[in-house]
Amino acid sequence: MVCAGIFYYGLNFAYADKPGDIRYLNRQIDEQNEKLITAQILANKLDRVYTLFEQNLALSNKDSLADDASMPFLNSLTQTLDKLGIKLLNIRPRPSAASGQYIETPYELEIQCDYMELGSLMAELERSERLITVKEFMVKNEVARLKTTRDASQLLKQSIEMKISTLTLIKGKSNG
Repeated sequence: MVCAGIFYYGLNFAYADKPGDIRYLNRQIDEQNEKLITAQILANKLDRVYTLFEQNLALSNKDSLADDASMPFLNSLTQTLDKLGIKLLNIRPRPSAASGQYIETPYELEIQCDYMELGSLMAELERSERLITVKEFMVKNEVARLKTTRDASQLLKQSIEMKISTLTLIKGKSNG
């Protein structure tokens, strides 16, 4: 009987609020974990923003990053095209144009690829460490080509003209 009394006392008075405390602490841990995950995501995105600035910030208009036909960019672009299996027919760098706090360097590309490869190229351009804009692209699938081609597999590859530009940020001079 004494054991039953001690058990009843312990259950109702000594340990009664412990499961509630544990549930409360578990909720607190979950909330803190969510905050930690959010902070980690923000830190990763800020690292990406920092990398974008680092890769696209020139100290002046004379910086090699701001040059027309930047060789590192052209090398990176041709490596990406090769990796995706896209045939580069022609690339023409155009003169750069300074516009306020950035320099835009346009390029005209002629490539041959299928639609899946084109989509992969667009995704790679978006993921690039350089700021790249796709001004326009035109898929050249002429009717005459459809009539003269006997092998349907040759029709999968399309000739595509693209106009893209790299943007280079120019570090502004501070006023003080």
